[in-house]
Amino acid sequence: MEQNYLYLNIADAIASQIRAGVLRAGDRLPSVRMLCTEHQISMNTAKRVYLELETQALIESKPQSGYFVSNLSYTDIPLPQPSNPIFLANNKEPKEIIRKVYSNMGNRKLTLFSYSTLYDEFLPLAKMKKEIIAASRSLVDGGIEYDSVQGNLNLRRMIAQRSITWGGSLKEEDIITTNGSMSAISLCLLALGKPGDTIAIESPCYPGIFQLAIDLGFKVIELPTDPVSGIDVQSLRDAVEHIDMCLLISNYNTPLGSCMPDENKKEIVELLEKHDIPLIEDDVYGDMYFGNHRPKCCKAFDKTGNVIWCSSVSKTLTPGYRVGWVSPGKYKNKIMHQKLVHLISTPPLMQEAVASFMRSGNYDKHLRKLRKEIYSNYQKYLNTIITSFPLGTKVNRPQGGLSLWIEFDPSIEAMDLYDLAIAEGISIAPGRMFTVQEQFENCIRLCIGLPWSEDVEAKLKRVGELSKQLLRK
Repeated sequence: MEQNYLYLNIADAIASQIRAGVLRAGDRLPSVRMLCTEHQISMNTAKRVYLELETQALIESKPQSGYFVSNLSYTDIPLPQPSNPIFLANNKEPKEIIRKVYSNMGNRKLTLFSYSTLYDEFLPLAKMKKEIIAASRSLVDGGIEYDSVQGNLNLRRMIAQRSITWGGSLKEEDIITTNGSMSAISLCLLALGKPGDTIAIESPCYPGIFQLAIDLGFKVIELPTDPVSGIDVQSLRDAVEHIDMCLLISNYNTPLGSCMPDENKKEIVELLEKHDIPLIEDDVYGDMYFGNHRPKCCKAFDKTGNVIWCSSVSKTLTPGYRVGWVSPGKYKNKIMHQKLVHLISTPPLMQEAVASFMRSGNYDKHLRKLRKEIYSNYQKYLNTIITSFPLGTKVNRPQGGLSLWIEFDPSIEAMDLYDLAIAEGISIAPGRMFTVQEQFENCIRLCIGLPWSEDVEAKLKRVGELSKQLLRK
């Protein structure tokens, strides 16, 4: 805990010097080793200091040279405001907006900033094709028969082994495989809730979550959420008498990009356990961290099986393979029953291929490369937004994941911006699609999963130009 505060204190001190002009654009900063010596800190803590300053666009790293004050460091980029939804079960689902945006999914004639996924060279397609061929040969029946209800044994074993990276200690019998993370969440809601129940979620929130909840007849309460630390714990404490379950993306949630501190995760787990309220944790972005360590999951603090941990490889490896899983805790029998009723089985071929990719070490190798590339992408997107979008535009600074949340001046209507952008072959995600309340009309989410290119840069700049046209003086 002290180390966490220490790295922030050092980063704040350096940031203050940059903003005061003591350190100027182009100035070289001490090496990581020198920073360790000066402040008597570990190498990992020193790296976190520079990572924090990089995410604020105050410094930049140059290969083989070190860290330097960024040419953009004079810009004090404001963060988006924490959300402040009405404490009311509300189901004003933005169906038409969601339909308009998602009708373009897969349309490569458009520049798709609107979907939180990876594209092109970020995906190891050739290697995964080889894994599928190998899996079809290694499976006794070539993968054409039904698998067990619980799912592919090798994949469950690999997921259990990897749980140690986020503070877990799962066993293969603690895992049920699914068709992606949304399939896992669907099974959880079917198993644990009934029409009329109330579910608490983040605000803003991934639209697939509240769409699913509403379609199942649930009432939805949105919780105030900070772009850095996630949901306001006190607001959840105030809501526990009114909710039947809670669903959170604790690490690098979309669209806000927040990551809950460990102490908040622990407090939330204990609070919900005390009130016997199940916590469904969607952890699809946890492996996409920019720093040196993967963040813990809420499941790491679960002592009674009340936390249901869901994840997949859809955001890190292969979106179209639909390979996901759930660790159901004490609700295993209920969720297994729902899988049998609704899925019968999950495709063993894709699961075996993913398991083999993990077992060989290629998945970790892929993740190490991917994290560096996405972080580089993030910096380029952020720098372009700073220089091309209207003055005063607010942008989140995520420590991982794929989402940039942008808050414009209130005079800019995100749907108007969407219409202008789509007419020029650019798809963005308006903020209103991430809530069941009337809010975020001046916000958009941009995905950083498109590999950087001159065309992507030009299209991002064009979004900035169009937003300036909408700005009322």
